[in-house]
Amino acid sequence: MGIQLNNVVNAMIYAAMGIVIFAGAFLVIDKVTPYNLWKEIVQEHNTALAILLGAMSLGICVIIAAAVH
Repeated sequence: MGIQLNNVVNAMIYAAMGIVIFAGAFLVIDKVTPYNLWKEIVQEHNTALAILLGAMSLGICVIIAAAVH
């Protein structure tokens, strides 16, 4: 029993869909906040914002994974 090509293609499609949805959600979060997230985290070294954004990213990823599964 080898790996079926159909399963590999489906996994790649679902992974691509998840990445696109996550990127879209991140852009929405970036636009909704009153400041530039990347500038605050990288240039201003805002650790609290980085932790908050990481937690939000994990939450969004869990929701997307559950919806795609």
